[in-house]
Amino acid sequence: MDSDSDPSTTELLEPRNDDGWEDVESDVEDRTFKSLFEDRWFGDITEMLQYDKEKHDFDYVKLKNQLNLDFLDRVQLINFVRAEANAGNALPKVWTTALFEDEQYLKPTMEDDAVLYSLDDIDEAAFDTPTAPDAGEQELQELRERLAQIQIQFAAYREEVQVSFQKHVNAMKDTPASQPNDVPNPKDARTQEITTSAQEDQDTGYFHSYAANPIHETMLKDTIRTSAYRDFIYHHKHLVAGKTILDIGCGTGILSLFCAQAGAKLVLAVDNSAIIDKARVIVYENGFQDVIKCLRGKIEEVHLPVQKVDVIISEWMGYGLLYESMLDSVLWARDRYLDPERGLMVPSHATLRVAPLVDSELRVEHVDFWKDVYGFDMTSMLDDAVYDEALVRTLEKGDVPSEDSASFLELDLHTAKTTDLTFLHPFEIEWRATEAQSFDGWAVWFDIFFLQSRTENLPPRMEASEAVRKGYTAFSTGPAAPQTHWQQVALLAKTQEFGFTQGQVVRGKIGYQKKEGKDRSIDIEVMWQGDGEKSERRQVWTLD
Repeated sequence: MDSDSDPSTTELLEPRNDDGWEDVESDVEDRTFKSLFEDRWFGDITEMLQYDKEKHDFDYVKLKNQLNLDFLDRVQLINFVRAEANAGNALPKVWTTALFEDEQYLKPTMEDDAVLYSLDDIDEAAFDTPTAPDAGEQELQELRERLAQIQIQFAAYREEVQVSFQKHVNAMKDTPASQPNDVPNPKDARTQEITTSAQEDQDTGYFHSYAANPIHETMLKDTIRTSAYRDFIYHHKHLVAGKTILDIGCGTGILSLFCAQAGAKLVLAVDNSAIIDKARVIVYENGFQDVIKCLRGKIEEVHLPVQKVDVIISEWMGYGLLYESMLDSVLWARDRYLDPERGLMVPSHATLRVAPLVDSELRVEHVDFWKDVYGFDMTSMLDDAVYDEALVRTLEKGDVPSEDSASFLELDLHTAKTTDLTFLHPFEIEWRATEAQSFDGWAVWFDIFFLQSRTENLPPRMEASEAVRKGYTAFSTGPAAPQTHWQQVALLAKTQEFGFTQGQVVRGKIGYQKKEGKDRSIDIEVMWQGDGEKSERRQVWTLD
């Protein structure tokens, strides 16, 4: 090197001046990515996911696009898959975000999981390497799809034949056998036939109402209702896995799908509405046609391919719990099909509660409204009929100030009888509202409980909120709980009262009875009297 070289340059090249450079960090962070299913590491996240796709049939990119997952959804998916793998569970078919939407999956399952920080670095193009489909497999898939379509068409055709046949039979019944000289037949059962026909018309309208989408959309969007069933099934898979399940009133089949997802051996989904045809398609499109069998008909009339089932699951609850009378059919099926020793009812328990209704806007809306209609007095419109209707409404927590609502019906679905559904039971409530608040009537709602064993007893008068705190699956339809599509039943009293004092005990009786001639409707009777009062009030409302 030239001795005239710049000293500063020479100094930089001296080895002794290299001290400290080895401590400078690289701009590229060294990350490794652990398989979601086993203890195998990769230097590239795309390579790792490709391995899990080929080895474990987990196609991350396909799921991301099919379910339209945002970043947080993808984080929850990764943590969910790792959690299932760590628990030794076979990864269920991921067909809905409901499987991993719980907030617990926002917390990393694996500490310092490099996958979670690199989800936006995945080369999705690397996964677009489809191979030519096997001709035989493609033909088999086409045949399966065609078979599913034929099955749906056949079910519809069979239904039309049954309806036509029934009409023919009814027409023959309506034509009395002729007698000499047109003498009336003393054994003519016309009255009975008219009653039966009216009941059939009522049933037809009831089942027809469940054929349309809106009612099912409302129920599915009721996350309190649907999540309770889902969580109970997914958190207690041992109660379902390998078992035969009967789903009564299956609707779209959501409860059946939950059971199939949890490993049920066979699910019999029964519904007497035309929605069953859509349920068949839903079952097929989600790949559970080998597990879920959809049957159309009343549970009392349909033929099941098994003698006994291990679990009966049903969302049978109506307004005020018993409106629609579907529980009658569920109890009939329990006695006919459920294993009497080990069979489980889901849900297992239900309770009805009542509390005073105070300072309610309902009286303003339904009664005071007539006092001034565009400046005119229309109080003549007010008659007893205004107070005879049980109103299904969303009540505010302030409408029901009593912290001591009374439980007046407690049903164990494993032992309850249909005779238990017609009753007149006592209740007792302490008046906790202030004296300035008016008594406007009564509010009624129900709580639902999911216990794990037919021998497990629900503590008397337990509320759903207490059950949840103790680790049970339960939900309430009361005004203080998150609202459900059932809302609450409001019973407006004919006379507004200000007579109760704070701390006064109000005692009474409340009863349910099917409305004569309309078995799916309910007459609700309440009798009540405050301590120290001489007279008892009584009123009947119809939930129609």
